Amino acid sequence: MDIHSLLEIDPNRLEAVNAVLLDPNSHVMKDFLAVVAKYGTPEEINRKHRQARSMENLFKEVEAKAPDYVKDLNWLIEQRDRGAFVSVAEYRQKVLGEAAKMTQFKDEYAVTLEVSALQYFPWIRVMAEQAIANRTLVPGRFIAVRKMKESEADGDLPAIVAALDIIGASFVETLDTKGTDGSNPHLGGPATITGYFGGIGQPNEHALMWLDEFLYYYTHYGVQHVLNFNAGTILLGFMLYKLGVDIQFKISVFFGSDNPYHALWIMTMAKLFSRDDGTSPLIGFNWSNSINNRTMELTAEFRKALGFERVVRFEHHITETWKSIVVQPYNRRAELVEIADHVANIAAKHEGGDPEVEQTFAHPSDILDYFREKKEVIESGDWDHLQCNFLEKVAACNRSAWDLTKAGLSFVAARNLHR
Repeated sequence: MDIHSLLEIDPNRLEAVNAVLLDPNSHVMKDFLAVVAKYGTPEEINRKHRQARSMENLFKEVEAKAPDYVKDLNWLIEQRDRGAFVSVAEYRQKVLGEAAKMTQFKDEYAVTLEVSALQYFPWIRVMAEQAIANRTLVPGRFIAVRKMKESEADGDLPAIVAALDIIGASFVETLDTKGTDGSNPHLGGPATITGYFGGIGQPNEHALMWLDEFLYYYTHYGVQHVLNFNAGTILLGFMLYKLGVDIQFKISVFFGSDNPYHALWIMTMAKLFSRDDGTSPLIGFNWSNSINNRTMELTAEFRKALGFERVVRFEHHITETWKSIVVQPYNRRAELVEIADHVANIAAKHEGGDPEVEQTFAHPSDILDYFREKKEVIESGDWDHLQCNFLEKVAACNRSAWDLTKAGLSFVAARNLHR
């Protein structure tokens, strides 16, 4: 007897699943569709998204909420258009000298340079000015974990979306319905962060509140890509995409995906709800800090078999904030270089500076800073400290790019700046 064959799923099982999904009397399905209907048909929702994401509309939102930001956006456009930033070829020569011209870089395994968290719009210009002056790189991907309503109100949200479209970087937002909104009355907020790992969730009606919030920002500000923390909201994301709404999401490190079987479960569901063109809304898979390279190698095998090698990016923390999340020192850069020559579509996420730098700061990076109100940050005198922390994360990202280049490997920086 071939015991392996016992794992085959009978098509009748899929018929039973479809019967639940298509049951017109199913309360969970009706509740899901009712939230979607608030924003229109899938075609109408996507049209609203495209209109909201247009540069004209984003500038209009910025002018209404933070007119001073317009000059910085125009400055960024000017610097991009005049080619002020280091080119990829120039950067490679900076690292390798004349040997760069003879090196066959493994572009098919290019690593996306990622930084978290981009909390405030003014940091973008400072980062860009440093990149121009020092001939360094602006990362190709950013995460924000700030309170959405606060960011919307002060104009940072539309300004950041516009800026990252200008520079050609992808951007992931964290919705307010992420568990720190009081959804679980038995947790005390960010101070109980250990409870986030599989524990905080989005209980009861909060999964639908997450869906509602996502659609609001998707249609009002063109926010297309958000973090996903919970198995229920992951399923809602799959179903929304299956309906035809062009949202995307990445699984957060707080989901705690730490082994290949966990990844197989998620990607199996992604395949079941994928579109006919093979795409899925799951475009980022952020691993738990505890995984090793072997887990990514094993997962890469079935990711490719499922047709997701170019769809689902592995996002892995190379550095972490100095405080409140991991035991330090934490630096996975050497492991990144080891795996980046044979596992495709990896993002190197930098949540902190290098440990030897962080420990010298008066205010080292702290994951709990993400949950502070802007007013309190300014009044406490920590505004400059938090900007310094962000810039050090960008510096750590550049150190990873340097080591990848030394090894003959490729990176993805801001596409419109580093040509």
